Amino acid sequence: MWWIFLSVGLAAAGLAVLAFFAARVFTAVRELAAQVAASGEALAAAGDRLQRAAAPVARRAGEITRR
Repeated sequence: MWWIFLSVGLAAAGLAVLAFFAARVFTAVRELAAQVAASGEALAAAGDRLQRAAAPVARRAGEITRR
């Protein structure tokens, strides 16, 4: 009879360990998602700055080719 209690106890301990690691993975995924969102916003801002910086150069290049 003691082996039933032992197996149930080990199963519960195993589930507790799995729940702990699942919570850690969930937290890490949330942090990664926040970092990906921040990186996406930074890339979008850099793209906008590049587009604004390239506009005068493109106009000058158009003037050079028209001459």
